[in-house]
Amino acid sequence: MQGANMLLDEPVRLTSVLTPVKPKVFPSLTKIVGTLGPKSHSVEVIQECLTAGMAVARFDFSWMDATYHQETLNNLRKAAQNVNKLCPVMLDTLGPEIQVHNSTDGPIELKAGNHVIITPDLSKAPSSEILPIKFGDLAKAVKKGDTLFIGQYLFTGSETTSSWLEVLETSGENVECLVTNTATLAGPMFTLHVSKAHVSLPTLSDYDKEVISTWGLHNSVDIISLSHTRSAEDVRELRSFLQSHDLQDTQIYAKVENTEGLDHFDEILQEADGIIISRGDLGIDLPPEDVFISQKTAIKKCNLAGKPVIITRVVDSMIDNLRPTRAEATDVANAVLDGTDGILLGAETHRGPYPVDAVSTVGRICAEAESVYNQLVHFKKLVKHVGDPMPHEESVASSAVRTAMKVKAAAIVVFTFSGRAARLVAKYKPPMPVLAVVFPREGSDPTKWRSYGTTQARQCFAARGVYPLMASTEEAETGGLTREEYGIKLAQNYGRSVGMLKPFDRLIIFQKIGDSSVVKIIECDSS
Repeated sequence: MQGANMLLDEPVRLTSVLTPVKPKVFPSLTKIVGTLGPKSHSVEVIQECLTAGMAVARFDFSWMDATYHQETLNNLRKAAQNVNKLCPVMLDTLGPEIQVHNSTDGPIELKAGNHVIITPDLSKAPSSEILPIKFGDLAKAVKKGDTLFIGQYLFTGSETTSSWLEVLETSGENVECLVTNTATLAGPMFTLHVSKAHVSLPTLSDYDKEVISTWGLHNSVDIISLSHTRSAEDVRELRSFLQSHDLQDTQIYAKVENTEGLDHFDEILQEADGIIISRGDLGIDLPPEDVFISQKTAIKKCNLAGKPVIITRVVDSMIDNLRPTRAEATDVANAVLDGTDGILLGAETHRGPYPVDAVSTVGRICAEAESVYNQLVHFKKLVKHVGDPMPHEESVASSAVRTAMKVKAAAIVVFTFSGRAARLVAKYKPPMPVLAVVFPREGSDPTKWRSYGTTQARQCFAARGVYPLMASTEEAETGGLTREEYGIKLAQNYGRSVGMLKPFDRLIIFQKIGDSSVVKIIECDSS
């Protein structure tokens, strides 16, 4: 039986699900982004998350300060060194987020049917009757009948710490609302989300600029997740800011989480290096029945553009439980079958008691979905979209994937300077891993290569199936090997060490020689 995105031999597959599955040594091709926080702060837990399959570490600056995040990053570096893995750092901005700071520190009870006033008057103490916010133009942004959402965390559908408010009227700078569901607001800070309305706050806030220009610059962050991206201009503004602060190599992933972002999605996709479909706020802005089509459309557009796309909010129940629900497991698998490059875990690894289990469980679901992913259908659609005549680089990259499928290769080895060639191969979603051997450019400063090269290599981790390896021209010369011989040896050694390759497996080698790109087939050494 064949589906648009799934290849399923029904008699075999339905029987095989009853057979115990042998654990895979190598993780899924789909990448897992883990948010580090109080439950994933220590070297030991981060190391377990990396071993379980976490590929990217996310630092959420809407919570805690730079000192805390620096401690966590230092622990990440120790953990990555212990397991000998590269791990890119993703800095998540705060963006135009409206917050209620609970100065009383006590719980605030909102009762269904009662009224509550939202006010910019910060001299007021927060209570069940009045909630002060750090934003003076809310009354200008909303009208009677609009929906507001408030809670310590984004709404999951099962918690009682979030409330939906209906705007009744505005009076000066105040907004009077009807509480539609009973909830207890607990904690030092709540987030207020305005559904389907433009909030006149900058996407890149002053706080974000400060964090990026200090913590981000100090740590040479690999990726910045631009929260609440609403237009292509938002991405261009951040790009300009990064360039002015010597962070021109940092990639930008536009986080689309409202209807404004969806309205300008095509322009945003063109400017950004990758996309994050943030279904938390998006699930508030959109009716439930519209979320899935927005997700599928966005993934398809990213796939055709060859840019990584990451999905959030998939296993919310694992914030409190050891296992996801059946619906959540199916949701993860469907995202993989749609073509997502990664799954982002937020509160599951940040504050949930089972961060390692969340990573490993999602990884197993992704791997199982990948085994029935209809790669051929995606490949044909992509080739048709690229058109004829194909650009040279697209032609060679697609040929490498086609050849790898024909000969049942165990992996594709790509020699690259910037990681672009590896991402181009990954665009065609090969069913086998892509080993990106990242070399320094000829004539580059050896003292700068280690830093620059590591950045380019780590960034490859966000693309589905790409696993970067740092190459050294000096090591090749010391060993009396050509660049090609050294790169192949490096890839084979890594592949064997993680259980990806075995003797006599076939490898596809993709490299650029002069102005030409070359694809060839080799067999793994027997030793």
